Amino acid sequence: MANSNTTSKLRVVIIGAGPAGLGAAIEFAKLPFVDLKIYEQARELREVGTGISLQRNTWRLLDAFGVLENINPSDFFRSADGHSVQHRNGRTGELLLSNGQKDTPPRHKHARALRTVLQRGLLDGVDASLLRLSSRLVEIVELPSGTLSLRFEDGHTDEADLLVGADGVRSVVRSFAFPDHRIGYTGRTAYRALVDADKILRIPNFPDAVTFWHGPKDWVYTCNLNNNIYEVTTMAEVSGEISKVSWGEDATLEELRKPYKEFAPIVQAVLDEVKEVKRFALFAGPRLSTVISRGSIALIGDASHPLSGAFGAGAGFALEDVFVLTQSVNWAYERDLPVGQGLRLFDNVRSPHYQQLYGILDEFAKSDATVEVPIPFDDAVTRTVSDKWSEDHHWLYHYDVQKVWKEAYKAEDARAQDNAEKLSSRL
Repeated sequence: MANSNTTSKLRVVIIGAGPAGLGAAIEFAKLPFVDLKIYEQARELREVGTGISLQRNTWRLLDAFGVLENINPSDFFRSADGHSVQHRNGRTGELLLSNGQKDTPPRHKHARALRTVLQRGLLDGVDASLLRLSSRLVEIVELPSGTLSLRFEDGHTDEADLLVGADGVRSVVRSFAFPDHRIGYTGRTAYRALVDADKILRIPNFPDAVTFWHGPKDWVYTCNLNNNIYEVTTMAEVSGEISKVSWGEDATLEELRKPYKEFAPIVQAVLDEVKEVKRFALFAGPRLSTVISRGSIALIGDASHPLSGAFGAGAGFALEDVFVLTQSVNWAYERDLPVGQGLRLFDNVRSPHYQQLYGILDEFAKSDATVEVPIPFDDAVTRTVSDKWSEDHHWLYHYDVQKVWKEAYKAEDARAQDNAEKLSSRL
């Protein structure tokens, strides 16, 4: 769509109302040439999972979107000493590393909150009339005109000039855009629980911190979420007969505790306070080389990458996607270019960034291979923390997508100007 040859609006349809979809709704609604709708398959927007990390890059974009003030400080936890995360030996409890937050503005420092806190903050910035719940997308058909025809499970239909897949790791939009792409169980499962904070904090010498208690491969994660809620999450390799459900089913307390028999009494005391736990099998698929398709489809958030929570910054990555996508669509409109050209610019910014993140995961895999051969517990933990949790990779939390976007569109404009001048010189 270009603004000189049509007066009709660009029909943008967003599938999914998680952080990616809600963020996209906020930013697309600011573009006067867009006719916007957002669809969500759930009957209501409710708590899924437990806590979520609000990293520096997440806060920066909430600020840019104008919704940071929608999040009440009493609803999230920040450590008193200013650390973002601590890493301890799970067997001994020894503090091995405490990552600081150098040069981070106070309002952008790391925090932990229930997922619903972020969801509500974003939802408050969305026009509710644009959101349709209980709308499970079941079919996408590309019409001869290039328009995408959408059909939902309840029989509702719609059409889109631009379809935004913000529908998570099991993305229906991605399945249409890349039909050969398949996701599968990674072999790792998270167990998540919420416990009364006063029960956790009465454990002798327990640190009220954002803490990983590491084993050679697995870990226990504990963190205050405020409002007398404490998060307890574990990650373990689970094979054999296990239901592969990605968004939570009841699990037994024995499943939660079994991998951590060698851990310190202080960790055992935490696990003993858990009375109910949910199991979340982790899924991933091949890495996509592009996050756009057909000149009319863009993938954002978990739909676009198989990172499986590797960096605790999924919300930040999703909002970065949103920022670049909406800016790219507006860039194309202002220059009287097809929306597909804007999507190419979006892809040129985001796909290389994800390739860099995949590179970090490849480094992690090499580190994991070094502890496959049995080595002492403490040696394996020290190696894991050193290889995976030093500040070498913290650039991704400080990544300034607004600066990167500005450089990208100026470079694209310069190339277009250079090409125009070369063409003119030949005439």
